[in-house]
Amino acid sequence: MSHMRESLLTLVTQTSTNLPPDVRRAIKYASVQEEAGSRAALALRTIVDNVVAAEQDVAPICQDTGMPTFFVRCPVGFDQLALEEDIRWAVAEATRLGMLRPNSVDPVTGRNTGDNLGPGTPVVHFAQWRESGLEVRLMLKGGGSENQSAQYSLPAELPGLGKAGRDLDGIRKTVLHAVWQAQGQGCSAGFVGVGIGSDRTSGMELAKEQLLRDLEDVNPDPALAELERYIVEKANALDIGTMGFGGHVTLLGCKVAALNRIPASFFVSVAYNCWAFRRLGVVLDPETGEISRWLYRDRPEVLASAGGFPTEGAKVLRTPISEEDVRALHVGDVVLLRGRIHTGRDELHKYLMQHEAPVPLEGGAIYHCGPVMLKDEDGRWHVGAAGPTTSSREEPYQADIIAKYGLRAIVGKGGMGARTLAGLERSGAVYLSAIGGAAQYYAKTVREVAGVDFLDLFGVPEAMWHLDVEDFPAIVTMDAHGQSLHKDVLEQSRLRLEDLKDPVF
Repeated sequence: MSHMRESLLTLVTQTSTNLPPDVRRAIKYASVQEEAGSRAALALRTIVDNVVAAEQDVAPICQDTGMPTFFVRCPVGFDQLALEEDIRWAVAEATRLGMLRPNSVDPVTGRNTGDNLGPGTPVVHFAQWRESGLEVRLMLKGGGSENQSAQYSLPAELPGLGKAGRDLDGIRKTVLHAVWQAQGQGCSAGFVGVGIGSDRTSGMELAKEQLLRDLEDVNPDPALAELERYIVEKANALDIGTMGFGGHVTLLGCKVAALNRIPASFFVSVAYNCWAFRRLGVVLDPETGEISRWLYRDRPEVLASAGGFPTEGAKVLRTPISEEDVRALHVGDVVLLRGRIHTGRDELHKYLMQHEAPVPLEGGAIYHCGPVMLKDEDGRWHVGAAGPTTSSREEPYQADIIAKYGLRAIVGKGGMGARTLAGLERSGAVYLSAIGGAAQYYAKTVREVAGVDFLDLFGVPEAMWHLDVEDFPAIVTMDAHGQSLHKDVLEQSRLRLEDLKDPVF
C-alpha cells in the first residue's frame, strides 16, 4: 500500500469513527443546556456515550455514512487523476473493513454496488491553490440530514413566517423555516450551512462548503456574522430540541456565505447536517502522500461517558408483544425491547405491500434501520453499527403493513404522520423512538444476528436482518391512544415560529 492510500484510508476511518473537537464542544454545550431528566437530556446522554464508544472501538459513529464527499486543494501541476484513483481505493477498502456502509445505488436498477463506487460516487471536488501542500477534507453526511436540506427561490410565502422578500430579512426567514421543518428527522440538534445567491447548483455547493468551516470561527462580514448568531439563537427558541423531543437546543451552528446572483434569481440554499457532524481534513505531502498535519484538531476535546440510557422504571417489551402490553403504554414511557426484531427500510416496506413476509411478524417489531454488517471467517454476520433511520419515508406503507402482519411495534427516528398514528390506534401498535445516530450504542444491544432475507436483492442497508436484542432502549413517542409527541412539538414550534414573522433586519 502506498503512503498516499494509507493516509487516505486513515482519513476515511477517522472521519467515520472520531468526531472532531469543535463538534464535541458543541454537543457538550448542548448537554448542559437541557433540564436533567428531560427527553432531550436523555438523548444527549446517549449521544455522548455513542461518541465515546465509537472512538474507543474504532467503529462508525452512525451507520449512515452517506455519500463520501471529498474537497481537495492541490498544488498547480498535481496529478488529480491519480489522486482520484487513490481516493476510490480508500473508499472501497474502508467499506470492506466496515468503516463505511455500502451506499452507492444505481437509481434505475436499484442495485447496490457493495463497495461505495459507481458513477458519481464518491464525490470529489478539486481546486488548485498556490500552496505546496495537498489538502484533503472529507465529509460524511448521512441521508437523514441530506434529505432535510432545502433551497428557496425568493420572494416566497412561507408557512408561519409570511412573505420572505429578496433581502436579509427574507434570508433569515428561509433559514429558520428550513430548521423548523426538519424537526427531529435530520437528527437534531443540527448544523446548517447557508449559501446566498449564485445559481441553483453553485448555491447548494456553497451551502455545503460552509459546513467545512470551524464552528467557532467568526464570519468576516459583520452582517453575515450577525445573521449566523441570530439564526442559532432563534432556532433554539423554537423548542424542537434533540431528536425533536422538545428542548432548548435545536441548532448547534450556522455558517453563511454569499455569491453574486443574476437579477432574475435569488436563491437561498440550506445544507442541513445532523449532530453526527463527521468532517475531518489532512494536509499531505504531495510527493510522499504522508500526513503533514490534521485539520480541526488543533484544540482537542475529550468527552466522558454520560453513564448510559437511564432505564430505571422502564417497561420491558418482549417479542412477540401482546396488544395488552401495547395498550398499557403512553407517550413518554421508556421501554426496553427484548427478543427478535427485524430491520426494514424503503425496499422492504414496498415488498411487504405486494408479497408475503419471509418470516412470521405477528406481535413483532420492525426496526427502521440500515446497519453496517461484517462477516467473520466462519461466515457469521455481526453488527458493526445499527442506529435508526428516518421513519417518515415509510409513511405511505406503515399503517397497512401494521394491519396486514399484526405488528405491535415500529422503531425508528423522527416520528411518523397522521396515517400511521391512526393505524397505531386502530391496530393496537406503538411507535418507539430510538436515538438517531447512536449506531454503536444500539449495536451493543444485539446479542445475535439470527439471519437475513433479501440480501442479494436489496443489498446490506435495505435487507431484512433478523436481530436478537437485549434491553434495546427507546421512548414511546406515538402510542395506541392517538397521542403523538411529534405532532405536539410540530404544532408548538409552529406557534413559536410565527412569533418571528416581523422584520428584524
